[in-house]
Amino acid sequence: MDLLRSLPLGLYLEQPQTWLHKLDARVKIAWLMSFLTSYSFANNQWRILLVVLLILFTLVARIPRRVWQQQMGWLLTLTFLVLIIGAVSPDGLGIDYQPRLPANEQVLSQPSNTNNSQVVQKETDSKKGYSYILFHKGPVKVTRRSLDLAVRLSTILFTVIYSTNLYLLTTAPEEITSAIESLMQPLQRLKIPVTEITLTLTLSLRFIPLVLEEVQNLVRSVMTRAINWKKLGLKGAVKVWMIIAERLLENLLLRAEQMASAMMVRGFTSPNEHQVKWHELRLKSWDWLAIATLTIFWGVRVVFGNQS
Repeated sequence: MDLLRSLPLGLYLEQPQTWLHKLDARVKIAWLMSFLTSYSFANNQWRILLVVLLILFTLVARIPRRVWQQQMGWLLTLTFLVLIIGAVSPDGLGIDYQPRLPANEQVLSQPSNTNNSQVVQKETDSKKGYSYILFHKGPVKVTRRSLDLAVRLSTILFTVIYSTNLYLLTTAPEEITSAIESLMQPLQRLKIPVTEITLTLTLSLRFIPLVLEEVQNLVRSVMTRAINWKKLGLKGAVKVWMIIAERLLENLLLRAEQMASAMMVRGFTSPNEHQVKWHELRLKSWDWLAIATLTIFWGVRVVFGNQS
C-alpha cells in the first residue's frame, strides 16, 4: 500500500515536463478559479462540460498514464456511485404525483371556459412527451429533480477534487507561493503579512507528503505484525488505533520541530531579514494564449452556461 502514489494530495510531477508545467502559475490559478466559480448558477450541460474539459486537459497534456489512471479511476467510480445514489433517492418534494391528463377522456372533449387554457396546456405537454417521473419500477423511482440534484452533486465533486489535483500535479509549491504572493501584493497596503502567509502556505504544501509518509509507515508497521483483530474485539481494536493515532501525532510534531529548527539555523527568523525569491514570474507567449482562451471560456459560459 503506497499512499504517496495512490492518493493525489499535494504531489508534484517533476518529470516529464508537459505544457501545463510551462504555464505561468498565476494563469493556472485563474483557470482553476474559473473552473470552481463558473460552476455556480450553471446548467447541467455546462457542469458536465467542465468534467469533460478536465479529462481532455489531462489527455492532451500527455501526463503519464501511471500518474492519473488510478486517481481518476477511483474518482470517476466515486462520482458515478454518487450519481446513481442521488438519482434513485427521494427528490425532497412531499407531493403525490398525479397524471397531467384526467382519467376520463370525455373531459377533454367538453372543456369548460374556465379550464380551457389548462386543458390546452395539458394536451401540449402530452404531445411533447413530458413526464416528471423519468423511471419508475418497483421501489426505484427517478424524477427530474432527483436526477438534476444527482448530476449537480457528482459533477461538483469531480470538478473540485480533480481540478485542484491537476493544478498541484503540474505546479511546483514554490511557483504556487510566488503566484499567490504576487497576486496578494496590493494587500500589503492594508498591513496584511503577505510574506508570512505565503511562507506558511509553502511549508504546509511541503508538509503534506511528510504526513502521507508517516501514515504509510504506520500502516506498514501494523500490517507486518499480523494482528488478529477478531481476538482483540472492539475495545482492543479501538485501543490499538488510539495508540497508532498518538504515535502519528508525535511523529508529525517531531517533523514540524525539525523543520522549525532547520529554518532558524538558516536564518529564517523574520521575512524582512531573510527573503527568498521562490520563482521568477514572467508571462510568455503561451501564457497570453491561455489568457485569451480563458476569455473565450467565460464568454461561452455567459452565453450558453447560465441556468434557465
